[in-house]
Amino acid sequence: MTDPGPGHAFSHEPGQPRTGQLRALSWALGVNLGLLVVEALGGLVFHSLALFADAAHLVSDVAGLGIGLLALRLTARPVSARHSFGLARAEVLAAQASVLLLLGAGGWILVESLGRIRNPVFVNGAGLAVVATVGLAVNLGSALLIHRSVGASLNMWASFVHLATDAVGSVGSIIAGVLIVGWSLQRADPVVSMATAILVLWAGWGLLRDTTHVLMEGSPRGLDPELVRDAILSVDCVGDVHHLHLWNLASDIAALSAHVVVTGEPTLRDAQGTARQVKEVLAEQFEVTNVTLELEGPPLPDFTAQSGTTGQ
Repeated sequence: MTDPGPGHAFSHEPGQPRTGQLRALSWALGVNLGLLVVEALGGLVFHSLALFADAAHLVSDVAGLGIGLLALRLTARPVSARHSFGLARAEVLAAQASVLLLLGAGGWILVESLGRIRNPVFVNGAGLAVVATVGLAVNLGSALLIHRSVGASLNMWASFVHLATDAVGSVGSIIAGVLIVGWSLQRADPVVSMATAILVLWAGWGLLRDTTHVLMEGSPRGLDPELVRDAILSVDCVGDVHHLHLWNLASDIAALSAHVVVTGEPTLRDAQGTARQVKEVLAEQFEVTNVTLELEGPPLPDFTAQSGTTGQ
């Protein structure tokens, strides 16, 4: 029998507004749009691939932040007959779209860097360092703001990775500017760009793996199914657990369903009480509150086998 007691339905956290995350993404989107204009102009004026690389990366940042913001607004929509879990997966899809932008930007930077290493272009080192310093301040501020609201959300984490890798790229651009001014090392610009591209591709690959894991309904990271099973079995009157499934509604919202065998000859009220205890254990030990349980009694005797024996 399916548990009909309180808490049977999924608690639809995805329908709740994520005010802090919305505010952080909105602010980061605004300042990065301004920085994008500054870096693009700086790359054009100072002939710096490092600044163009940062600007190209910023295009993916701005697009990623915009996608992330849209996804958060979608997840805040209430559940409906058509979408019984709401639009919680929108934030995972947004994270994956953001990752693809990240990988595209990284690939473009890498190709351009190789070309510039073979054929160096004059770069104004002082201008590069100044613009990169402004970029570093904006990227660090935005990254720290986003990081405070990340939680376990892959959407927010993707936005943070965009900004954090940009901040690292800005540090590299400052170093390249200093090397150009001090020692006329023009190739420092594409070398730094290449290092930034490798970092971007590495970070993007990790996010692609994580978002795909959620979309393929893998077990939530950090939740060991065996430990969850043991916790359920520790509840009084639970004799067995099978068909245990763990997955993510969104990257930061885990869900569970299971068949739970109740020992003895429980009444409906007793069975409901056992189910309630199981849910309390799952909430306290694993913070899993989206739980559906199918309650079963002990296996019935095999009357067919008995009848066959009697018939002989």
